Amino acid sequence: MFGLNNDSCAIDIPDTYHTQGEYTKGIARWCPGCGDHSVLHAVQRLCAEKQLAPEKTVFVSGIGCSSRFPHYMNTYGFHGLHGRAFPVAEGVKFRRPDLDVFVVTGDGDCCSIGAGHWLHAIRYNMNLTVLLFDNAIYGMTKKQTSPTSPMGTISNTHPEGSVLPPVNPIQTTLGVSNVSFVAQTVDWVPSHLYATIKAAYEHQGFSFVKISMRCPKFMAEFSKKKVSERDSVQLLMHENGIQPDDATERMFTHHQPHDPTDINAARALAEDVEKTYLGLFYQNKNALRYDLYGAHNLGYSTEQKMAAIEKKLEAFAV
Repeated sequence: MFGLNNDSCAIDIPDTYHTQGEYTKGIARWCPGCGDHSVLHAVQRLCAEKQLAPEKTVFVSGIGCSSRFPHYMNTYGFHGLHGRAFPVAEGVKFRRPDLDVFVVTGDGDCCSIGAGHWLHAIRYNMNLTVLLFDNAIYGMTKKQTSPTSPMGTISNTHPEGSVLPPVNPIQTTLGVSNVSFVAQTVDWVPSHLYATIKAAYEHQGFSFVKISMRCPKFMAEFSKKKVSERDSVQLLMHENGIQPDDATERMFTHHQPHDPTDINAARALAEDVEKTYLGLFYQNKNALRYDLYGAHNLGYSTEQKMAAIEKKLEAFAV
């Protein structure tokens, strides 16, 4: 139907339409069974549903298994240095606010060498969709302990087992000032994965999604345990949260009512390491956005930018 004369149609027909296949580029060379494949499919589905123009969509990554992601998207991409995805993405968004910018990072890339950039990116709250691929191991370099590896993880760097408690990315993100959007999902529940990424994209600000990933090569037993222990999973339920479909609700029978505007409740849930909470922990639609202050914002006059800033400040006035 696309390309027909609109005068002959009862509905508006777009001049161009992008199918999901148009966002595919090359063959994804992750290990069979790796959770990265699931996220790639979900993101390509999102791009098609939202009709994101490939020439105005950018994926920025650092180094690691997850950071191969831009190579498999038929959009613009920047495969950067280890831990440096955030400053690159911020630079792109600051200069070109008209672009849809995604950050794809891993538990090592984000939570170790990139941790300083991560914390400031949360505070800046620029309009970025951030996907943290957390498989709890350094996979690309063949099994070293990562910041999120559970205590006792046997690896090349800890042959007798890791001895420190892991970093909690949800807890850390919720602890930074001006935090805007924090959610958690898993790669093996496609409907929840997609709904979470979609909600993150639709949020105006720094949207942080932690995705618990399977690594069948180096964390096979740990991955099997995560998938099989459904009783430890709690679905966060609220009318303003992530809405799971019926199949997901049946899969996880334990539901936790949670208002995503309550940051103290969100922090309490994040501290509970005995359970895995899936859904939207926190959302603040009024958090200040540094990209609205950018001197190069296209389409905004100085007066418009200052008015936007003043409006945001008024929301925080006591």
